[in-house]
Amino acid sequence: MPSHEPDFRLDGYEAVNDHVADQFWGRIGIEQDMMTVLAEHHSDDAEHSFYLMHNGAVTWGIPGEPQIVALHLKRDPAVRTYRFAHEELPLPSMAQSWLIARGCSEEEILLPDGMGTTPANEATRVLEQRLRRDGDHFALLTSYTDDNAPIQTTVLLRALDEKAALPFRVLLEEVDSTAWTHTLREGGFQTVESATQWWDAHWRGEQPPLPTASPATRSATAVPGPARTPRRPPPPRQPSR
Repeated sequence: MPSHEPDFRLDGYEAVNDHVADQFWGRIGIEQDMMTVLAEHHSDDAEHSFYLMHNGAVTWGIPGEPQIVALHLKRDPAVRTYRFAHEELPLPSMAQSWLIARGCSEEEILLPDGMGTTPANEATRVLEQRLRRDGDHFALLTSYTDDNAPIQTTVLLRALDEKAALPFRVLLEEVDSTAWTHTLREGGFQTVESATQWWDAHWRGEQPPLPTASPATRSATAVPGPARTPRRPPPPRQPSR
């Protein structure tokens, strides 16, 4: 990815307290020089900044961890202090959904032309749009990003609606590093066991078909902010490429 280190526009600002200062340094600042801004938006009154970033430092850490960072900076220009909220997510569209839920308009946080890979087909564009816009239906259970060729990301989601016909969803993103495009597909499962069985078989290289999600329940597959469930490690068999 091209170098585009973030400018957090914090000159003359201090964290609202020492705890926030320590958290910002430990979660964001310490790896700032390894982050690439994919999209950003700043409010006219300078109170809010929204960043969608790729964290290159993650590729040197625990295998499979999410590489996309969503950051919301909230400043108080009157007293020159700031607070922040952030989330580490596996897909740009999920990070965009998180930022949109915090007040950023969808149009302002879309990836500009030439930044990242482009959707390879209309189905991918439509699914990513749903991920951005409907961020309160599903919670993230786990994800795995394999950035060795072929680059793949898998995401396991759970419906917050207990009556959902297919409460567990798997998202599969595959990147064509030659064409610099990506596809995103969605599968629906009735139980977490059936979803993880598919997950296991996929990472064993068996290429199982991804069950189509029922159209009646396909209105959303994004990560909600406050309702996000804790991540859990991937199933025991992890990819060996």
